[in-house]
Amino acid sequence: MNPTVKAFFDEATNTVSYVLRDPNGSTCAVIDSVLDFDHASGRTSTNSADEIIAWIVSQGLTCAWILESHVHADHLSAAPYLQDHLGGKIGIGANITLIQDTFGKVFNEGTAFQRDGSQFDALFSDGDSFMIGQLRGEVLHTPGHTPACLTYVIGDAAFVGDTLFMPDFGTARCDFPGGSSEMLYNSIQKILALPEETRIFVGHDYKAPGRDDFAWETTVGEQKALNVHIGEGRPLEDFTAMRDARDATLGMPRLILPSLQVNMRAGQMPEPDDQGDVFLKLPINKL
Repeated sequence: MNPTVKAFFDEATNTVSYVLRDPNGSTCAVIDSVLDFDHASGRTSTNSADEIIAWIVSQGLTCAWILESHVHADHLSAAPYLQDHLGGKIGIGANITLIQDTFGKVFNEGTAFQRDGSQFDALFSDGDSFMIGQLRGEVLHTPGHTPACLTYVIGDAAFVGDTLFMPDFGTARCDFPGGSSEMLYNSIQKILALPEETRIFVGHDYKAPGRDDFAWETTVGEQKALNVHIGEGRPLEDFTAMRDARDATLGMPRLILPSLQVNMRAGQMPEPDDQGDVFLKLPINKL
């Protein structure tokens, strides 16, 4: 069986969230949700998540999983909000513990912040599987962008997070702590080893020059032939030289500091103070 996929595009962060469903039942999963966040005011809103909730309810679906492809650095996750309204388990890669250890220190979280991944309901390792109704999901560990990146392969669909973009835009950056262009290259080879007709759903789209519309679905065959960074069998040495040079020119994502603090907690905010107020930290000269 192959999943039916509904995409939700958040233009403010260029993020694509997905609802995929068992075509022969009423079970679904959500991948890479967005909690709206206004950086200037520090205010959150749930418009993007509410759109997903409304669609799932309108279809009469039951949510089994709320999945994260990795700890996002460019948007906040709405996973707890979705869970409160829809149920389901929140899942991420087992290497979340590496992210928590690294950024627990960056944000001076102290011993109260658990670094064992216990904020999540499920921690996936390479080769693990899970069920969405009668659909079986398979887990590929695809590090490089971050150490905890996963690709979820469900039927003929692969949800690759930030590992690959559309063929005309290329591949993810690798300069975050724990990232590696060599690891990313090897991870992409795992994805490209899937059948050529496999549908690839990317986590972001930035509308490459010359393209008029946003897009988020491609195939393994198209990526192998056309990806501007990795296509046509580009060798490892050429890729890593290109990727490392390109990454050296990139600034930090606008929402990286709030995103990491929230997403390493499975989308939860830090604990409130005695007055019930919540604060995010702004570390100086740490990234």
